[in-house]
Amino acid sequence: MFNPVRALATCALALAAFSANPALADEPILIKFSHVVADGTPKGQGALLFKQLVEERLAGKVTVEVYPNSSLYGDANELEALQKDEVQLLAPSLAKFEQYTKQLQVFDLPFLFDDIEAVNRFQKRSKGRQLLRSMEDHNIVGLAYWHNGMKQLSATRALHTPGDANGLSFRIQPSAVLEAQFRQIGASSQKLPFAEVFNALKSGQVQGAENPWSNIYSKQLHEVQPFISETNHGVLDYMLVSNSRFWYSIPHHIRTELEAIIDEVTYVVNQQAEAANQTDRQRIIDSGRSQVITLTGEEREAWRNAMRPVWQQFESVIGSDVIKAAQTVNRKQHK
Repeated sequence: MFNPVRALATCALALAAFSANPALADEPILIKFSHVVADGTPKGQGALLFKQLVEERLAGKVTVEVYPNSSLYGDANELEALQKDEVQLLAPSLAKFEQYTKQLQVFDLPFLFDDIEAVNRFQKRSKGRQLLRSMEDHNIVGLAYWHNGMKQLSATRALHTPGDANGLSFRIQPSAVLEAQFRQIGASSQKLPFAEVFNALKSGQVQGAENPWSNIYSKQLHEVQPFISETNHGVLDYMLVSNSRFWYSIPHHIRTELEAIIDEVTYVVNQQAEAANQTDRQRIIDSGRSQVITLTGEEREAWRNAMRPVWQQFESVIGSDVIKAAQTVNRKQHK
């Protein structure tokens, strides 16, 4: 039998509980995180860790769905989907942003950074942080840099000096800077998808490539490249990005917590990437299939000097202020 007093009491209790937890008043914020690699990679692990920490700390307020292996969007259409707010988080490689800003080409400039620690210092300082905001006119906001690693040069002959690369053809990602880099030392380049690199090297279509240690080992490129020079000449990184309008529409207290979580995840991703590169470097050495060449300080400086005209070539589009800020993070200043 209906009891109006009891019904009113029940409603009052429900309203009290509702008022005590305003997050219940709205649907949780949905963040779809799409990426193109496997769950087991540093990027894939980072996406899953982000989801885990968000669900622990913002339960009922934010929900994260992770879509690995291009299962939601692939390389060709993920940034367009982000701009339309059909996906809210991506982590593309820096080379993918060339159509939105030329300033990120600073990371492709050859021999600009001495090592990954120099890259870290640049990304944490004001100019590096400013680059995260360089695409907001296109409704894209950068939230963090995630490492894949420093690039090494592999080839069919030993590369000690820039002249040793003369006449060889190298596989590259689509990048005007990378084309100019190899042209500067008398080599040519071919733009090929990463999935095609092993066969292109095996067949002789190209004679060399540039990759972090983890990419070389995971695709077994050392099996078809007898020499790898430890050049650390450029960086292959990702940028964690969101849709600007979506990101800034998140209530400030929730967005602050999300940014703190991203900082934690970024540290873990970058540590994992560095550990993977060091482990895979040793695996390549232990395999005996490829000779790893360590450049002397003088040899590396000769490469830097040979490549310096490339910095000057792109100074007007990247910005002299950005290049200068990048130069200052090296422990040893190179005149």
